[in-house]
Amino acid sequence: MNQNHTPLLDVLERFERNRPVFFRIPGHRYERGVSSRLRNMMGDGVFRFDLTEAEGLDDLHHPKGAILEAQQLAAELYGADQSWFLVNGTTCGNEAMILSAVNPGEKIIISRNVHKSVLMGLILSGAIPVWVTQRYCEDWGVFGSVSPELVEKAFCKEPDSRAVFLINPTYYGICSDIKQISKICHERGALLLVDEAHGSHLYFSDKLPQGSLLQGADLCAQSTHKTAGSMTQSSLLHCQGELANRERIDENLKLVMSTSPSYVLMASLDAARYELGIKGKEMMERAVNLSLDASERLERIPGISVMKEAGNKNVELDRTRLVFSGRELGIGGYELQEHLYTYSGVSTELADYENVVAVITWANKYSEIECMVNATGQAALLAGKKKGRLQKMNPRLPDIPEAVMTPREAYFCRKKIVPWKEMKGEIAGEMVAPYPPGIPLIYPGEIITEEIYDAMKQYRQEKILLHGPVSENFSTFRVLDP
Repeated sequence: MNQNHTPLLDVLERFERNRPVFFRIPGHRYERGVSSRLRNMMGDGVFRFDLTEAEGLDDLHHPKGAILEAQQLAAELYGADQSWFLVNGTTCGNEAMILSAVNPGEKIIISRNVHKSVLMGLILSGAIPVWVTQRYCEDWGVFGSVSPELVEKAFCKEPDSRAVFLINPTYYGICSDIKQISKICHERGALLLVDEAHGSHLYFSDKLPQGSLLQGADLCAQSTHKTAGSMTQSSLLHCQGELANRERIDENLKLVMSTSPSYVLMASLDAARYELGIKGKEMMERAVNLSLDASERLERIPGISVMKEAGNKNVELDRTRLVFSGRELGIGGYELQEHLYTYSGVSTELADYENVVAVITWANKYSEIECMVNATGQAALLAGKKKGRLQKMNPRLPDIPEAVMTPREAYFCRKKIVPWKEMKGEIAGEMVAPYPPGIPLIYPGEIITEEIYDAMKQYRQEKILLHGPVSENFSTFRVLDP
C-alpha cells in the first residue's frame, strides 16, 4: 500500500467541497449552527468536517471503503495483521483486548500498575486476575518493568492462565522485555496483551526501544494522540498472529465503542498515520535529539538528576520521556513542577513525590527546551540556599491481598459504608491507589488486611493522594455487604 494516501481525509474533503444539503446528524449543519464564540476561538474548519456516516464516508462499525483502507494503511505501517481506529481512547482498546482474550472465570496475569480501564475490562469479562508486582527502582522511587522471570513464576503458580496483560512502556518510559515475555506466553498458548498507550512512537527510531508488536505481542492498544500526533481520544488497536480471534475483537469493539464515532478524530488518525508513514523516522529522531539535549543540559545543573537507568542496566528507557529530580537539593517533584509552571510558564506532564516527567516530541522547539532548563536551574538555585535533602519515601507496598470475589462479582455486589477505622477485615468495595506510586493497595473484592490498613493509614499521614475512594476526606470506606 502507498503511505502517501489519505483515504479518509480525501473523502471528507470531497464531501465538504460538494456540501450537500444536510438533513442528518449532527445538528449544527457544518459550521452554521455552532456558537459564534466557539467559532471565533476555533475557526470554522473543524466543524465543517464534524460529520456522520453520510454518503461515501463509510462506517467505522462496518468499514468497507475509506475507513477500511485507512485502517489497512495503519496496520501496514505498524506491522500488524489488522488494525482498528478507536474513538474512545485506549480505554476501549484495553477493554476489548481483555474481552477477546478471556472468558468469565478464566485467569489472566496482570501487572499491578495497569490503567483503571483494565479493571473495567475485568468487570465486563468476569475474568479472574492473577496479579504480579513489577520491579521497584529505589533510586527514583518508581515501579518499572515486569521481568520475564516474574511472568514465568506466575504461570507456574497459575498454569491455566489464558493471557498476560502488561503496560509497556510505563508513564516513566520504562520498558519490559516484551520479546522474552511473548515467548513465555506463546509456549503456553497464551495471548500477550500490551497497553502501549505511551508507545505509539517506538516504531520509528533505532534510538528507541522496540515497539511491542515488533517483539511478539499479539494485541496492543496505542494512544496515538499521546506521542504520535493525532487528536486527544483517538487511538489504535493492533492484532498480529493467529492466536487472537479477530472476529471476536471486532464484535467486542462494537460493544465498548461509541456508535457515533467522531470523523474529526478518525481523520486525525489518518493524518497522523500519513505523517508517520512519510517522515516518522525524521520526526522521532528529532524528538530523541531534543530530549538528549535537555537531559545533558539538566545534568549540568548542580543537584539535578536525570533518569538514565531504572534499577537494572538491562531495562530499556524511552529517551523521549524525560524524568528528572531535584531530590539532592530537597526539592520534591510536586514543588518543582509548580515552580516550573508558576514562575516560567512551563507545563510538564507528571510529578510525583520525587520526580518531574516531561514528554518531548518532534513538535517541541529548542527554545522550549532552553526555557525548561533555565526554569529548573532557577528552582535549583533557590533550593540550594536551603541546603536540604529530600527524605526518601518508602512505598510500603504490602503483599497483594487475597481476593474472595472477581472484580465483576464485587462490582455487582451490594455495598455498605463503614467508618474508616472499622474497615479492617472487610472486603473492599472500591479501589485505593496511592499516588505515588500509582499501584493499587487494594482492588474491589480483596480482603482489607491489617497490613493494607496500616499502609493506607501511613499514606494518609504523609498526605499522599489516594485515588479511588468516594469519601473525599477518607472518613468512610465502601465495603461489600454480601
